[in-house]
Parts: sequence; C-alpha cells; structure tokens
Amino acid sequence: MNTSEVLGLLARTLAGLDAKSSVAARMCRACATILGAQGGSLTLSTTQGERMTVTSTDATAAGIESIQDVLGEGPGRRALDDDRIVSASLDGVPDDDPFPVFSQLAANSGAHGTWYAVPMRVGGQPVGVLGLVVAPGEVLGRDLEDAQFLADAAGTALLGEIDQIGWTARARVDQATGMVSAQLRLRPADALAVLRAHAFGRGSTLDEVAEDVVARRLSFADDAGAVEPRRFEDG
Repeated sequence: MNTSEVLGLLARTLAGLDAKSSVAARMCRACATILGAQGGSLTLSTTQGERMTVTSTDATAAGIESIQDVLGEGPGRRALDDDRIVSASLDGVPDDDPFPVFSQLAANSGAHGTWYAVPMRVGGQPVGVLGLVVAPGEVLGRDLEDAQFLADAAGTALLGEIDQIGWTARARVDQATGMVSAQLRLRPADALAVLRAHAFGRGSTLDEVAEDVVARRLSFADDAGAVEPRRFEDG
C-alpha cells in the first residue's frame, strides 16, 4: 500500500476505537489490528538508554515486555540498537534463536507465535519500539514497509503526547537503581543488573523488585563481598 492508503486505513481504524482511551493505547491497538497481530505494545527509550513500556494491548504483550525488562535484552533492545525490524520465536528455542533465554521464558509464560519488534523512528532516529504478537504459523498481515510506516507514525504520536505519559514505573526503577548503587557502592549500570538478577531469580518483574526496594521492604547488603538481599516484613 502507498502512504496515503496506509494513513487512510490508520485513520479509519482509530475512528473505530474508544475515544476515551489514551493516544498511546489507541495507536497500539490500531497498529496491531492493521498488521494482523494478536496484540502489541509500545515502548519508549529513556535518557538512560533503557526502555519503558508505555502501553500494551493485553497481558501477553505486557508479559513479553516484562521479560525483556528483566533480561535487559531481547528483540526489542536489538531493534532499538540496530534500528531494524527484529523477530523472535515465542514457542521455545529454535536451533538458530538469537535470544534463547527470552524465547524460553516467553514460551514458559504461555505465549505462542512470533514477536516482531519494529523500531519507531522520529526524524530518522529510533525513539522506541512497536512490539507485535503474531499467531503461530502466521506472518505480519502487511509488508515490512507498512509495519515500519505505522511504527513511525506511532512514535511521532507518542512524542506529541509526551507530557501525558505516566513515567512512574520508570522513575521507580531509576530510584531503586540509585539506592542499590549507594548500598553496594556500584555503578548504576551494575546496580540495575543486580535488580534484574533478583527479579529473574524470584520470577517477578523488574518494577515489582524496584517497588520493594523503594518501599524499603527489600535491601541489599555487601556482606564480605557477597551480595545478600534482606527482606523486611511490614509491621
């Protein structure tokens, strides 16, 4: 399809969605619908080089983004770093899988099919990623050029509504990173790695661990060179 046709399809799809939803939620749902995906998500790159999930259409897409947050890697990170469309299996680990841990965790969570990560470009620079869940045995409903065009449109719309985006979760992770950095005398990047490792070890999300640290329900102590988390019970 040419640009005018894709824009027309996007406009008609958006018109059929709940106007009370946020711009991000509607753009995410519209992109997923037009591209024949079961669901999707939109993430933005932060100033610290991390990604923040702005919206997801469903629990499956949100869970996939959470897995990438915990691992600090995956198709979304690769798409953003390399500025190209990246796909990964959600059905276990194929022999040539470049993201074996991600694929295995996604499969264990009940996700199936393929995850497509499409960089969202504004002014020629990637600012985030459109993630899409495509059913097993299926491919994107339109060609990659249409997917890229829609992702760029979504990125432009998100930046236009930047003041309306809730940054609470990302701010909480940043605050927790600073606290762990001070507790263990680590660089922020290493402190974030500790948080991710703890989230991975206990099978929770990065945001849940960050919330526990900020609320002082979880503290990390440097005990003779070994990092030992201490959990405090409320009351």
